[in-house]
Amino acid sequence: QVQLVESGGGLVQAGGSLRLSCAASGSIFSGKAMAWYRQAPGKQRELVAFITLFGTTNYVDSVKARFTISRDNAENTVYLQMNSLKPEDTALYSCNAGQAAYYRRSWHYTANDYWGQGTQVTVSS
Repeated sequence: QVQLVESGGGLVQAGGSLRLSCAASGSIFSGKAMAWYRQAPGKQRELVAFITLFGTTNYVDSVKARFTISRDNAENTVYLQMNSLKPEDTALYSCNAGQAAYYRRSWHYTANDYWGQGTQVTVSS
């Protein structure tokens, strides 16, 4: 059974840090790119960052230089280190296993139907 379990969310003041973890079971990590998405109330789900099987990373502009995605293939875990958090980072964060492809001079991520339950991040001003 494929399963993704996120953890590490919480309430933090603006300027603070959190580290999210996503542990995968089954064969989900094998050959998969991994991504973090977030969804704030009343907004569409947004791709925050993804990492290819070999460690190439990509970020949405709003989190560049503040967030870092990484993966531990031996532990089947993907992380999201979030620094200098802002109130607009408040959202439910979920991880996904999918595919990454390079074309038109950049990397692109396609989500598969492998999702975790999410972990809530709330940043107070």
